[in-house]
Amino acid sequence: MNNIMIEINDCPLGLETEYQTLFTKKASNFLAELFLEFEPRINQLYYDRCLRKYELKKSTNSPQFLRTKQRQDKTWMVKPVPGRLADRRLDLGDVSPSNSNHFYEALNAEVQGIQVDFDDGHCPTWRNQIVGLYNVYKVVHGKDDKILKSLKELPILMLRPRAWNMTEHNIMINGKKIPGAIVDFAILMYHNGSRLYEENSGPCFYLSKLESATEARLWNDIFIWTQNRLNIPHASIKACVLIENILASFEMEEILFELKDHSLGLNCGIWDYAASIIAKFGNRSDFILPDRNKYVNMKRHFLKKYMELVVQVCHSRGAHATGGMAAQIANGVSPLKAIISKILEIQAGVDGFMVYDVELVPYMNQLWNKICNTKINQLDHIPTDLISEADLLKMPSGGVTNIGLKHNVEVSILFVYNWLCGNGHFTYKDSVEDSATAEISRSQVWQWITHTAKLEENCEIITFELIRELTQNFVKSTIPSLDKKYLIAAANIFLDIVSSAEPPDFITTYLNDHYVFRRIHGSSVINRYNHKL
Repeated sequence: MNNIMIEINDCPLGLETEYQTLFTKKASNFLAELFLEFEPRINQLYYDRCLRKYELKKSTNSPQFLRTKQRQDKTWMVKPVPGRLADRRLDLGDVSPSNSNHFYEALNAEVQGIQVDFDDGHCPTWRNQIVGLYNVYKVVHGKDDKILKSLKELPILMLRPRAWNMTEHNIMINGKKIPGAIVDFAILMYHNGSRLYEENSGPCFYLSKLESATEARLWNDIFIWTQNRLNIPHASIKACVLIENILASFEMEEILFELKDHSLGLNCGIWDYAASIIAKFGNRSDFILPDRNKYVNMKRHFLKKYMELVVQVCHSRGAHATGGMAAQIANGVSPLKAIISKILEIQAGVDGFMVYDVELVPYMNQLWNKICNTKINQLDHIPTDLISEADLLKMPSGGVTNIGLKHNVEVSILFVYNWLCGNGHFTYKDSVEDSATAEISRSQVWQWITHTAKLEENCEIITFELIRELTQNFVKSTIPSLDKKYLIAAANIFLDIVSSAEPPDFITTYLNDHYVFRRIHGSSVINRYNHKL
């Protein structure tokens, strides 16, 4: 019998009940057993990502579609989803359960699902993790006095654990820190999985930032192990994979196959996907992305074909294909811009998409009813156009505007600032900004500096000195209510990132590991559990 040491930081002040409910000895043991079972394969995942990244950097070759048996065999299909999941038309996105008011508002909305987000729209401070996990627990177990509906009457909770790039610094197993993805999934499943299954309400997951079918196979095996361990029937867990990495777009068929019994289809979103192109190919001048506000949208060839391919692959295998999130905040303003963008997605054949603002929900429901009438999905719509590797890699033409450059600088700094304050997303200029928009913003700034791009207005070269000047001006002129100390720290962190010779793949990884963030939100008191496996 192997002796296991589980070390968990003590609870933040005032969260004793939440902490003791979540991190019981049995739940902690389940977490440890799950991690140790899959630790070698998780380590291999990190190694494979690094190896693939640097192989791409030293080569001029571009990725190709895999020539696998799964792709060539046109007969296999994903397992049909249970009744409630046949309708995926509208989810609310970026709903961090640590923001209790927003979470409760989402639970009462007329939507099919809620992206209960521990990733892009969430800041994983120890306090936020405990509050968020406990809020989910209360809703699932009917222990929240503010929620009067049963689970079957509520929107389905689409649980989104952190992606593999995030480490949980507050938990160690045998002296090793473990991935945030494992912590979130294990605690969510241990406390809620059986109940969600019994109530025909899941358990359902969004899986973020997968890069290959091998990673999908790892998740599938984690699902099987967990179902066996918790005595939940096979194929109870359903997961929608977000195709938000350029490499994953070349393995969609294989990703669906690996999750075949547990698949809830694929999702496409614009900004993480576009940022991943810079992360993988940003050193190459033929992959420069122009001003995102002016030249990058779902009408552009590489994104239009990406969405068409998601629909084509999913529908040919009987799986749902969903689109991205409308980030617009209504604020009493006409939602026409959001409606137009979602019309394009519906016409492309998607079965659903997300919005952030609850005020947009009635408009989107009307839109679905108007275009699709009583149809709850578009699985019968299968595009037949042949989509090539070149289609996915055809960068749009265009330059950089002064307004677009400033906007990227501002979004990047404000995202870092909000993370230092413990917020995973924020609203700015009538849009919600999260890690996805921060990723594309800071990535573009770095790429434009690296390749000496020019401003359209006056042909001025974008240099680090220009970015530093824009940063200083923004810090001086920004909202007085912001904490100046945190704002200056955020500006300096942003400048460090965009001046790096080798920028981080993920801004959230960089911030989560940064000494400033950990000094603000860290904890040093540890509870230890000995456990024999």
